[in-house]
Amino acid sequence: MGLDLSLISASLIGIALLLVLILYFRIHAFISLLIASIAVGLIAGMPIGELFNSIQQGMGSTLGFVALVVGLGAIFGAILEHSGGALAMANYMIKKLGVSKAPWAMSITGFIIAIPVFFDVAFIILVPVIYALQKATKKSLLLFAIPLLSGLVITHAFIPPTPGPVAVADIIGVDLGWVILMGIIVGLPVAILTGPIFGKWISRRIHLTSPNLDEASSEEFKLPIGVLFAIIAIPIVLIILGTLLKSELGFLVSLPEFVQQMIELCGHPVSALIISNLVAWYVLGIRNNFSKEQLLDISNKSIAPAGLIILLTGAGGVFKQILIDTGTGEMLANYFAHAGLSTLVFAYIAAVLIRILQGSATVAMITAAGLTAPLIQLVDSDLNKALLVIAIASGASIMSHVNDSGFWLVSKYLGMDEKQTFKSWTLMTTIISISGFSLVMLLSVFV
Repeated sequence: MGLDLSLISASLIGIALLLVLILYFRIHAFISLLIASIAVGLIAGMPIGELFNSIQQGMGSTLGFVALVVGLGAIFGAILEHSGGALAMANYMIKKLGVSKAPWAMSITGFIIAIPVFFDVAFIILVPVIYALQKATKKSLLLFAIPLLSGLVITHAFIPPTPGPVAVADIIGVDLGWVILMGIIVGLPVAILTGPIFGKWISRRIHLTSPNLDEASSEEFKLPIGVLFAIIAIPIVLIILGTLLKSELGFLVSLPEFVQQMIELCGHPVSALIISNLVAWYVLGIRNNFSKEQLLDISNKSIAPAGLIILLTGAGGVFKQILIDTGTGEMLANYFAHAGLSTLVFAYIAAVLIRILQGSATVAMITAAGLTAPLIQLVDSDLNKALLVIAIASGASIMSHVNDSGFWLVSKYLGMDEKQTFKSWTLMTTIISISGFSLVMLLSVFV
């Protein structure tokens, strides 16, 4: 089965145009994705009427689910952030494990906190904790910072309901429950390798002290810490139960029909996050002495960053739809099937290239998902589809450097120059990417 060079050329020109618009002209990624999608359609010979129908279909079909989940997740995370829960969790983990095990405490904290809270917000909230640890122990700041950053990066990229994996899962067409399971299975060993282990290694080579920066502040958390863990667990547990029910595993399908219906209702990601928001609103908000007006203000402000993710995801859905409607997707799928090439490898490489060239992990994930979605017919199970999501997430995590805002955020708050940031942060993200994808390929042999 051969390749249609005109369709391949259209796709390559579209990707090249996307990168030029973002990198050279500095046009917003949302507009750039739409322009690239239109260019692919026109070059591939789509009639103009069909082209814009595809754009509307791609945008609408993607946002119908993603907008709900990302919006609800953003509000949930904002309430947790302002309640002081993130700092409380970090302090609790350090208290339980002791200062000697503080790198492990920070890794666990980062892994959990990034489930509801955006990466950059969570890092800024927890910066005072790693400053205090450095001052108390006189060891390199990286000993505590790298495990925290590793946990935050991995969860933010691998585990829904964070925006990236939610968007990719929707474009690929796989239940979030399977992505959560595969994200945890892959993410935990990667977090150990790139957190406490790599952190210990790099801290011996780069000694940093706490910089003189204004430390972030947060409300004092006044509730039992177990309540916090339980609230964060609510959406994860409900979504996994809903996914397992649909997989018809014995212990759930043997339950009474009414119970199954309730699990199906509460286990849908939208319902699970609505429930989580209501619990957080009351327990973390009202019972934590927040007024209703304060909670409404927190919720309103949380939607702004979520809106950007939602628009980018919709534009990624448009790109996917154009590839499908031009026939590019079917052509590539047939070629891959006859050539015996791995869809996982294709997805990973696509995400890696886009990430390195334009910097944003979110844009890399969404664009790579759009390129890979037409090949989904080559993937034979939900577990393999979930692994495909993690492969894309791994690729999009690689080599954060000067075109990524995260590079400068980490550099500023840890007081590093560019060379030190490359040796620590950039190397850590690269190890996350390679080790994550290696585990994906290993797991694909058994599922």
